[in-house]
Amino acid sequence: MSDSAQKVAIVTGAARGIGATTALRLAQDGYAVAVLDLDEAACADTVVTIEKEGGRALAVGVDVADAEKVQAAVERVEAELGAPLVLVNNAGITRDNLLFKMTEQDWDSVIGVHLRGAFLMSKACQAYMTAAGWGRIVNLSSTAALGNRSQVNYSAAKAGLQGFTKTLAIELGKFGVTANAIAPGFIATEMTAKSAERVGLSFEDFKARAAAGIPVARVGAPADIANAVSFFAGEAAGFVSGQVLYVAGGPRA
Repeated sequence: MSDSAQKVAIVTGAARGIGATTALRLAQDGYAVAVLDLDEAACADTVVTIEKEGGRALAVGVDVADAEKVQAAVERVEAELGAPLVLVNNAGITRDNLLFKMTEQDWDSVIGVHLRGAFLMSKACQAYMTAAGWGRIVNLSSTAALGNRSQVNYSAAKAGLQGFTKTLAIELGKFGVTANAIAPGFIATEMTAKSAERVGLSFEDFKARAAAGIPVARVGAPADIANAVSFFAGEAAGFVSGQVLYVAGGPRA
């Protein structure tokens, strides 16, 4: 891949939180960024921020669990920005409950967005990467992959993404494509704020309780994850593939 060509990155779930921060960081790194989310209008702030800083960005609305819509979205990115050579599978939802209360819909929705979504997006983008002889896929797993009460669906999906990542690394490596996963710990986002509401705590108290069990004595920020994505997406990470990096303020399995 010629260094003179601006590479194109796709970030899913990029309307807010980790995804938005990651999209902005990749734009700062020099990528043109496609900002994907279920609601295209919700991506506007991320796109505007990138463009104000002199970058190129495109908002695309897509349900990552819908094969036809994924293919159409990726083709639109290629037509308007260029061939996507970096993919960050960040889109995710939670439908938390204890196993005996969890509905089939709760299970299917979470597995669909996280695992099916990553599969469909990766399948659609790998064609451009292998053709170019260069590509980066970064999947967002979670410390929940190690197990987390009331998240059997989310934990299963995030653990599945780790196996998915390692297999992509094996299959795509000979084409110059790396695949890695990032497993965030507690990150202060709208999603974790909603978790605090569900358990009846203020967000500040919720974060303080979490920080008490973290060796670095603080919770994470979206920028902590964006920094790791930046590394995996860059030239310097070309010999790093099939890895799971826990960004959690302390050691994990």
